[in-house]
Amino acid sequence: MANQNPPNDIILHKQSKSLELVYGEQSYTLPAEYLRVSSPSAEVQGHGPGQEILQTHKEDVGIDQLEPVGHYAIKIYFDDGHDSGLFTWTYLYTLATEQAARWQNYLNRLSKAGYQRQS
Repeated sequence: MANQNPPNDIILHKQSKSLELVYGEQSYTLPAEYLRVSSPSAEVQGHGPGQEILQTHKEDVGIDQLEPVGHYAIKIYFDDGHDSGLFTWTYLYTLATEQAARWQNYLNRLSKAGYQRQS
C-alpha cells in the first residue's frame, strides 16, 4: 500500500552519497546513484510508458541539497546538475520499499545495453 505521508526524518549523507529515510522504527538508505537513475523527471522517465531513458555513468553522482516542495515532495539537487524531478512522498516510499527489485531491474537493463558499471 502506498504511503503518502512524509518520512519522520530525512538525512542527507553527503560523504557516503546517500539519503536516509526514517519511517517510525523503519529506516531506509537510498544511494544517490539509485535515486538519480530513478528520477521521476521526463529526462529519465520519458513522456510515457516504454519511453524510459537508461541512465549511465551515474556511479559517482552525489546529492548537493534537498528542497521541500509544498507538503508532498522534495526536490533533489544532484551534483551532475540534474534537479528536474520532484520526488513525492509516495514515490520515495516506493523507491525505499522496492529498492532491491528496482535496483536489480536497473542492473539488468544496463547489462542488456552492454554497459559495465564503474564501481
